[in-house]
Formats: sequence, C-alpha cells, structure tokens
Amino acid sequence: MATGSNAIALDEAGSSVSSSRFRALRHRNFQLFIGGQLVSLCGTWIQNTAQLWFIYRLTGSAALLGIFGFMNQIPMLLLSAFGGYVGDRYSRHRGVIATQAVSMILALLLAALTLTHRIQGRRGAWVVIFIGLLQGIVNAFDVPIRQSFFVNMVGKSDLPNAIALNSSIFNGARVIGPAIAGFAISLIGEGWCFFVNALSFLAVIVALLAMRVTPQEEMTGTKSAWQSLLQGFRFAMDDRVIRSVLILLSMLSFFGLQYMVFMPIFAKDVLHGGASTLGWLMSASGVGAVLGALQFAARTKYKGMLTWVGTMFLISSLGLILFSQSRWFWVSATVLFIFGFAATSQMAATNTTVQNRVPDELRSRVMAVYATMFMGVQPIGSLFAGGLAKRFGAPATVTAFGAICLLGSLIFFWRAIPWARSAKSAIPAKV
Repeated sequence: MATGSNAIALDEAGSSVSSSRFRALRHRNFQLFIGGQLVSLCGTWIQNTAQLWFIYRLTGSAALLGIFGFMNQIPMLLLSAFGGYVGDRYSRHRGVIATQAVSMILALLLAALTLTHRIQGRRGAWVVIFIGLLQGIVNAFDVPIRQSFFVNMVGKSDLPNAIALNSSIFNGARVIGPAIAGFAISLIGEGWCFFVNALSFLAVIVALLAMRVTPQEEMTGTKSAWQSLLQGFRFAMDDRVIRSVLILLSMLSFFGLQYMVFMPIFAKDVLHGGASTLGWLMSASGVGAVLGALQFAARTKYKGMLTWVGTMFLISSLGLILFSQSRWFWVSATVLFIFGFAATSQMAATNTTVQNRVPDELRSRVMAVYATMFMGVQPIGSLFAGGLAKRFGAPATVTAFGAICLLGSLIFFWRAIPWARSAKSAIPAKV
C-alpha cells in the first residue's frame, strides 16, 4: 500500500490521467452536447437493431438486409459534399438542430406505421427500407456538419480529445442500445423501439438549444457551390497523409464493417440464438469500441498515428476472419470485443489526423470527404455483400472481406508508412 508522499504522487498521477482523458468536458457546450448525444444515440442504436431484426423477421432475406444497408447509406456518398458546403457557409449550430428534428419526425413516422400494423410482409419491409433512405439523406447533411461543429464547441486544442470522447459516447450507446433492443423486441415489439428512438431525440435537441455558441465566420466569396465542394476534395487528396488514412478507412467501411449487416444471420442461423443473442453480440463489439475510444482519449501526444492506424486495421482484419469462422457464442463475442476496440481506435486516429491537418475554412468540406469515404462507401459494400451472401453465405462473405482488409493493411505498412517517415510528414506532436 502506498503511503505519505508516494500516495500523493499516485493520486496526482491518477488525477492527471483522468483530467487529460476528459479535458474537452471543461467546455459547457460540449458537456451539454455529450449528455444529449448519449440519450439520443442509445435510441438510435435501439432502432438500428430493431430495423435489421424487423426486416429479417418479415422476409428472411439476406439480400434485403444488404439492400437496406445500401439505401440507408447511399445518400452519404451522393450528398455529404453538399452537407459539408452547408456547414461551411451557414451556422453549424442551427444545421445540427435541424437534422436532429427531422430525424425525430422520421422515427415517429416509422413507429406509427409499425404500431398500426401498416407494415406487413415483404412489401412492408420495403417501407422500412424507404424510411431508411430518407434517414440516410438527413445523415448526409448531419454528419459533416456535426463533425465540424466540434471545433466550435471546444476549440482546436481540445479537438482530438472531443473526437475521442464523442466516439466513446457513440460506442457506449452501441453497448446499451442493442442490449436493450434485444430484450425490448421480444417484450414490446419493434414499433415501440422506434418510438423510444423518436423520444430520445428530444434530449439532444434540448441540449443544442441550451448552448451559447459564438457565431461562426460564414463562408464568403464568388466561388460556385461546385467549385467550393471540389476545393475540399482537392485538399484532402493532395495531402498524402490524409489520402492514405482515408483510403484505409474506406476499406474498413466497404469491407470490414459489413459484418454488422449480417448480424441477424450470425445470431439466428450460425449461433442458433434469438434477438437477445443479436443484442449481446452487438454489445460485445460496443464494449470494445468504448474502451478503444477511451484509450485514444487519454493520449496527449499524437506521434506515430500512421503506424497506429495501420496496426488497428490489421487487428480488425484478423478479427473479421476469426469471427466469420466461429460457431461458439463466447468466441464470437470475444472476437467482436477485440474488433470493436481496434476499429474504433482506427476511426478516432483517422478523424484526428484529418482534422489536425485541415484549415478551419475548409473543415466542413474536408469532413464531408471523410464522411463520403467512411460512410458513403458503406452502401455499395452492403449491396455487394448482400449479393455475395445470397450466393455463398454470410460466413464465407465475411471471411473474404477480412482477407481483403488484411491484404490492404500489409500494403499500407509496405508503402504509406515508409513514405511518411522518409518525408517527415507524420502528425506533429502537438495539436
């Protein structure tokens, strides 16, 4: 047991680690944001889980799960650049409030249609898919605006910590939401899960309205919207570090995250479980993701980010292969825990890398490129994965995707990291 000065030193060290891990929370606006986000994101994950289960229960179709993922994410590929343009030109604060309000209305619509039994059979599944498309359109504006809004809440010095803490909240909700959904689906049905999500948006809307935000300097100039959009894309692609980490992130999104589309299949047909099994599997991945985000949040130095990104992607790739071959629940849950840790840490490191290298006047537009290469490629991957799973089965598809990711991580270590070291263009030690 530590005594005297040793105990004081240990206490100060622990306090220092704690304060560094949560330093972005000294900002009142970010405190409000995180509190509202935690409630709202729990509702979002409850709905996401219930939607997947609902479609599979109505149709038993792996292909329709892939189509749902495609329709929900394709707007991100096509429209997120416009979301970035809006975020740089107009108030990000008002923009986030608007997107959250529309999302609440869509959740209420889905709940009403489900609870009144208007959604039945294969035709009903297409109604769910269509509402998913509408939500995807909202997300295409929400994600780049919300990501770039962080700097308005905490400033650039605490931005990496805010990104990591937001990621931990996102994945904390990913633990709680699916676990609740797994039991709620059985007890009260999918419709009430959708209604709970609608109510949860009130928390983040109230938090946003309570903020005191300094008006941002809005974009001016004679450039057309299209020229402004291309400016952000050119910046991202001309910066070799940003380009390298975004390519790896797009591989994670296109191939690595597609296992989530097939989670109902793994839970029901591979592991012979039910809705609660689905909830626990998604929660296992979420717990790992929370710890990965918190581990990254504790960082105060950001050297070696490219090596970290590559290592986490390598671990994620191996995790996919192991998960696809597992036929035991606890093995699957353990592997998903490791995958969640590695994938989330890679995402946080990539986000930090990009935001640290971009000027404020281009932030929303470059974050739109980030959103496009992360979430925008997911729908194409979902459609591709759904087609392969229909022909070869979900486990074989996830195995193949894990192998492709593994190859990508090895190429990254072979080409990108040696170049960055020789060019001395890695992330600077101070943010």
